[in-house]
Amino acid sequence: MRPMLPIWQRLLLTIVAMLAASWIAGLLWNSVFSFPLPGFVAGMIGGLAALPCWELLKRLRPREGRMRRSTMDRR
Repeated sequence: MRPMLPIWQRLLLTIVAMLAASWIAGLLWNSVFSFPLPGFVAGMIGGLAALPCWELLKRLRPREGRMRRSTMDRR
């Protein structure tokens, strides 16, 4: 069985997804309603975006790189 992504990589990617989702929602909200998105709504949107992102990243496995295979073949 191949190992999972390290916890720090999953956490970093999840935080980036949270920030991006809340930022995009804020831009859309501001363009539609012409006033800033309330902070609690942005947090809720970011949290909801984090859930599927975390579950997806738990299922992804890192690939073995070509460097690793080529160095093993030479031996």
